[in-house]
Amino acid sequence: MMSNIIFVRCSGENEDFAENCQLLDMDLDRRFGRVVKRDKYKQYNKLNEIKEAIVVYVDGEVAGAGAIREYHYGDIENAAELKRVFVRENFQGKGLGTKLVCELLDWAKERGYKKVILETGELLAESCHVYRKVGFAKIDNYGPYISMPESLCMMTELL
Repeated sequence: MMSNIIFVRCSGENEDFAENCQLLDMDLDRRFGRVVKRDKYKQYNKLNEIKEAIVVYVDGEVAGAGAIREYHYGDIENAAELKRVFVRENFQGKGLGTKLVCELLDWAKERGYKKVILETGELLAESCHVYRKVGFAKIDNYGPYISMPESLCMMTELL
């Protein structure tokens, strides 16, 4: 039972956020490292470029984290990109991922963004489920992901 949930806004340099990103990378390597060459993604996930991150604490323990980052590319304007969203294994399946994504969307709206985009993969079925549940829909791959067929890009409009 999750009784005391706190969402803390920070930057990508927050130690708990950075540790959560390391766990995300380890999880992705373990689950998909043989299928997807993940090294090419590192250049798009630099933590020092993230100014708006959220760490989720449940009963004082880090449960997950995620971030938004301003995005400019081609015809995508006034958008934030959802980055590095991950809920730790012992907190998965309890709705925390959905709450985290909603917190990030609320923050993006506060910052004046009109849409939020993201890159994920069909292999991440749980993540895709959460994103679709909160209003994201598939779009053509954008920016650096155009030539990456394993990537799935999505977008939602902020109203």
